[in-house]
Amino acid sequence: MLHRRQILWTLGATLLASSTAACATAPGASRAAGLQSEGFADVAFADWSDAEPEYLLFPGDEIEVATPTANELTRTIKVGPDGRIALPLIGQAMAADRTLADLESDLSAAYASQLVRPVVEVTLKTAGPMKVWVAGEVRTPGVYDMNGDIDAYQAVIQAGDVLPGANPGQVALIRRGPGGVRMMRVVDVRPRRGEPVALRRGDILFVPRSSLGELANFFTLIRGALPIGFNYSINGQYQQF
Repeated sequence: MLHRRQILWTLGATLLASSTAACATAPGASRAAGLQSEGFADVAFADWSDAEPEYLLFPGDEIEVATPTANELTRTIKVGPDGRIALPLIGQAMAADRTLADLESDLSAAYASQLVRPVVEVTLKTAGPMKVWVAGEVRTPGVYDMNGDIDAYQAVIQAGDVLPGANPGQVALIRRGPGGVRMMRVVDVRPRRGEPVALRRGDILFVPRSSLGELANFFTLIRGALPIGFNYSINGQYQQF
């Protein structure tokens, strides 16, 4: 369970959905096979894992960028809404979706033209707000701040609860897994019926109208609209849904 928190984003559109034949799976299992059987072969997920991936920087994170060989360049700075930071001599650099080690390597290379044998050390000082995306058949879909530990049912309630006609027993939880792959499992958010499922920063909850075949429409609608930090790795290449 992550206690770290995630990026700021707003969702302005109400999602469309279409009905398809219902399909079921055991909690924690990959949904790729089921979706492909419904004719959505382009919707693929890795097998579910509860392993916590290496921390990736997000907008709102406060970091220290230290240069031990040039202390006057050391800065404590927040990652901006666009995922970038601004540093003396080298200007802007992309920090979001980078590990601390990746950013250290990037900045060392950038300073190489300005300093002799530059050494850069990046430390996370304060994690930014944890946010999750609640979409589909809820009253107020969008990205929500998660104050402390929260489960899938609580997130749906925060989004105004499900609409009449929704299928709260078959909600998709989409999460970035180790290596940046996208994973999906089915969760039941009906009161006193489903097992509480703790959320992590960056999780996406999609409440369908009838079945999870509607995920294909969901992906089409959000393609290109995901905020920084919602990128996933597909076939080894990072891209949005």
